[in-house]
Amino acid sequence: MDSKLVGSTVEMLILKVIEQGPSYGYEITQTVSAGSDGYVDLKEGSLYPALHRMERQKLLKSSWRDADGRRRKYYELTALGRKELATRSKAWAEFASGVQGILGGGHAGFSGATP
Repeated sequence: MDSKLVGSTVEMLILKVIEQGPSYGYEITQTVSAGSDGYVDLKEGSLYPALHRMERQKLLKSSWRDADGRRRKYYELTALGRKELATRSKAWAEFASGVQGILGGGHAGFSGATP
């Protein structure tokens, strides 16, 4: 198992939300919360460091915009960000399939019985 996979889940979710179109911090948190039925609650303390890190890695680019009388920093995916999202999504699907194989009893060679 790739231990970095679990730790990069927040970034993958952010990339997925921004893939739908430019978005700003609060909107990202609300989209993640709604999409996960409230199960995933992104806090500012994890959201903004992740956004800044991904911007430094050239996965995102940002621009300031005026919207509804407020100035907001919008984030967009770069071509590298789209590629990274595809890579992380594939890795996550493989990981989830492996876990589900055990939980659902479908993993070859796993009986679910304790020795």
